Amino acid sequence: MGSMSIWHWAIVAVIVLLLFGGRGKLSGLMGDAAKGVKAFKDGLKDTDDDKPRDERAGALPRTDAEKEDLKS
Repeated sequence: MGSMSIWHWAIVAVIVLLLFGGRGKLSGLMGDAAKGVKAFKDGLKDTDDDKPRDERAGALPRTDAEKEDLKS
């Protein structure tokens, strides 16, 4: 009971091949997960330069009438 038989090693080998196989589904999923993490990090680095000044400050959007009043 304490020794590993050939069937135990065969099951371990199959699991290792499934997990780390060249074209396995798990390796593809891990690659997709890595791309998602990278996109998330890039999204956090997004600058506020492309946003109007009101949105950067956290102000509410202005109506057209309020914008006209500010121009005067």
